[in-house]
Amino acid sequence: MDTGPAGGGASDIAPMNFEDALKALEEVVRRLESGDVALDESIDLYERGAALREHCQARLDAAQARIEKIVTDGAGKPSGTEPFDAEG
Repeated sequence: MDTGPAGGGASDIAPMNFEDALKALEEVVRRLESGDVALDESIDLYERGAALREHCQARLDAAQARIEKIVTDGAGKPSGTEPFDAEG
């Protein structure tokens, strides 16, 4: 991806934290929704937006994997932790 008017290439996305990537994605969406962008730039913006969305999802997945659920014993007291289970 080039570093033209769409705001940079994919290489600048990798070091972004979640919040910065989300702000950049919101800016891409705002520009696309404005309708004031030429076709070629719209395509570049769309591709950047897709890369930003993927990056945000990866950051969320990594955060979720780090979350631990507190396990309680029969008396309801904390007895340790176990990995987060999104299904249950």
